[in-house]
Amino acid sequence: MKFAICNETWRDASFQTVCESAARLGYDGVEIAPFTLGKPADQLTAAERGEIKAIAKGHGLDIIGLHWLLVLPKGVENDLHINCPGAARRQKTQDYYKELIRLCAEWGGKVMVHGSPGARNWTEGDRYYDVFQRTVDFFGGCVSLAEECGVTICFEPLTHAETNFINRAQDGAELIEAVGSPNLMLHLDVKAMCGGEYAPPEEVLKKYSRYVRHVHANDPNKRGPGQGGVRYEPIVDALNEIGYDGYVSVEVFDYAPDGETIARQSIEYLKRVF
Repeated sequence: MKFAICNETWRDASFQTVCESAARLGYDGVEIAPFTLGKPADQLTAAERGEIKAIAKGHGLDIIGLHWLLVLPKGVENDLHINCPGAARRQKTQDYYKELIRLCAEWGGKVMVHGSPGARNWTEGDRYYDVFQRTVDFFGGCVSLAEECGVTICFEPLTHAETNFINRAQDGAELIEAVGSPNLMLHLDVKAMCGGEYAPPEEVLKKYSRYVRHVHANDPNKRGPGQGGVRYEPIVDALNEIGYDGYVSVEVFDYAPDGETIARQSIEYLKRVF
């Protein structure tokens, strides 16, 4: 199994620092949250894009893909949304999304994790059917470019605490089937599965295995794998049983005490259980 980690684990550290630490600790790849780069993805210069790719390569790391796609850097006005009623706003979001696909491919990334709960919530007065159909149309307009670039968009079911749209793997599978592209698949997150599904993570992984293209390792306490109550042995068995050959990527939401410690404890645990 290959292991990656999300770059925001180190908070405000430079990408150079992130890659040096991740490589030294034994990770195979890094997953980038574009909002950490200081400016929206479509404003990164060719030189800035090239520097990020070169830093990762220089440390022997793959840039495996992107996540937190529709979050923008602090201080930048953000009205991005994938399924709101306003067509102009959705088009603006789709244009930005396509730039993310190109950026991901340029860096050699293969997956884009679509979480971004605030940019997919629907509001009272709207109808679920309409929201769902606008979401299908949004991704339907992105998948041709994703196919061309060799990037798979991986939709992430999240709990009701984060969003009111696509809360379970079943919901994600329905969206995937409606879009009908091999470049829109499912991302499953251990924390989210523990809080939003009707079965344990290992059962969810097996039931929806044909859709699963990416996995995040963490715990409902928002810390890293092995740093909470989740036993990973059944999850490991399930991933092996379904023949999962992607990355297992560490994503935390509690950044204490520091990125180095979180990254070290997480990979030590993952290597032990795998």
